[in-house]
Amino acid sequence: MDDRSDKFRAFYAQLICAAARTTDPRIEQAFRTVRREPFAGPGPWSISFGGHPYVVTPDDDPAFLYQNALLALDPSRGVNIGMPGAHAYWLGGCAVKQGETVIQIGAGTGYYTAILADLVGPKGRVYAYEIDERLAPLARENLKDIAEVELRERSGIASDLPRADVIYVCAGAVQPAMEWLEALRPGGRLVFPLAPEGVLGGMLMITRADQGTIWPAKFLGRAQFIGCAGLQDADAGRRLAEAFAKGWESVQSLRRGDAPDETCWFSGDGWWLSTAPAPAPAVSIPSHADITQA
Repeated sequence: MDDRSDKFRAFYAQLICAAARTTDPRIEQAFRTVRREPFAGPGPWSISFGGHPYVVTPDDDPAFLYQNALLALDPSRGVNIGMPGAHAYWLGGCAVKQGETVIQIGAGTGYYTAILADLVGPKGRVYAYEIDERLAPLARENLKDIAEVELRERSGIASDLPRADVIYVCAGAVQPAMEWLEALRPGGRLVFPLAPEGVLGGMLMITRADQGTIWPAKFLGRAQFIGCAGLQDADAGRRLAEAFAKGWESVQSLRRGDAPDETCWFSGDGWWLSTAPAPAPAVSIPSHADITQA
């Protein structure tokens, strides 16, 4: 069985990196290394290719796990291990490096936590937050032997977050938590789904500038996630849906403090997204609109 799983993972890693259009060999190696079976739980499994109903696999053959597909953890709530090709693309976008410190918000059962740990390597650190009372113990068990990971079974919206080079959020929010922005080191990248719950939004990457309150920002593509507790609001969600309907590719910066001007694409409480560039150069990565679900 292990030989079959190894064979499936090798093909799967190539498949999803092709879907993600990434040429980073470290990302392919991470997906090749981390076994999906412990994080999926016992089969049969419910899988979906995004935007389609779940289909239950006929048995627990691990071949079914190594598809570029959503894998349900709780179908009744729409809680999944997200689309691997989408995550491979977003991870390529934020360019996680060896030795970096990463905060992951919404660890689930820990699959992408393990991927992040492989990317940061033995000199790096991953702080994974999971608030769900059913998922957190599963993540703790699955991640217990990965020395680079510290699992915190509580909200990732807190004033005591560690300083981080990357914050990788796996739950939809209608605004960035100010705690996330404050935790970023200069040059640090926040990648999170700016998405009302149940609505197709976008995966936004914000890069902290060395100084000032205008930071490079851009959407890596469309995205839809389960909602992040504490960061959903009906009115903001309605306005965001309207903003996305008018286009999203022109966003170039996040601005804090000053009043929105005519370049404003969307505004929240004390922050807004602008179609004007930030003084510092943004990371150059083409948006990938056909990668959507996680």
